[in-house]
Amino acid sequence: MRKRADYIQSIEIQALWKGGRHIVWNLQPDVNILSGINGVGKSTIINHSARTLAMIDKDEIVPGDAPQGVTIRLMPADASYIKFDVIRSFDRPLLHSDLLEKLSDSRVKTELDWQIYRLQKRFLDYQVNIGNSIIELLTSGNPADQLKATEVSAPKTQFQDMIDRLFADTHKVIDRKSNEIQFIQTYSDGHTETITPYQLSSGEKQMLAILLTVLVENREHYALLMDEPEISLHIDWQQRLIDLIRQLNPNAQIILSTHSPALIMDGWMSNVTEVEEISN
Repeated sequence: MRKRADYIQSIEIQALWKGGRHIVWNLQPDVNILSGINGVGKSTIINHSARTLAMIDKDEIVPGDAPQGVTIRLMPADASYIKFDVIRSFDRPLLHSDLLEKLSDSRVKTELDWQIYRLQKRFLDYQVNIGNSIIELLTSGNPADQLKATEVSAPKTQFQDMIDRLFADTHKVIDRKSNEIQFIQTYSDGHTETITPYQLSSGEKQMLAILLTVLVENREHYALLMDEPEISLHIDWQQRLIDLIRQLNPNAQIILSTHSPALIMDGWMSNVTEVEEISN
């Protein structure tokens, strides 16, 4: 049986570009922020790492191998894979014709829409899993298990409360009676309307995609890779982003690249690494 890692210990890239720098990035188990000027290689490091993690996840390689010069070391050292997610922040139109033909929902028009579309299924699966866990605990006959049953759905409620507070200025709240993610919009004249996540602004979609991705991992250990997640986010949301993720899943290892000082304003300065610091 394959053993799952708790976090990534280090990322090594033998040549960031052809004939380029050797990268060794030793990671912390909680928050890792990669900074540097445009063109220095931040996105390249994140993208190379994500591709290698996907190959490890599919059992195409083992940790320590270096396809295209990338080596991922896990903790514990004898782990053979790690759960991970990658957040793409750019809300560009979907152009892949084959993908568009396969989609059953015509409302999916951008890359963020596509992320949310896939997250809807993961959210449904997550709800089924926590529902089954609650039933199992309630029927165990153990009073301690019945107390635990009330805690199982706490992260979902926490997520819904977070989104409601973030979207309060635009008078949107999550429809808590719906199995899918959708919202109730209240207008100035008092009337309400149910809207889909595809009708949100780019910044709202982006925050929803990030926090929903974190939620469905159900507080398990895993790595969350993000390339410039501040794109489209209001500066207040940028400043709160890392703390919101950590509240929703304290076991998530955050690995991100950024240009924004706001992301580190809430006490994460010591978690910042400049690309030049890890380059030879």
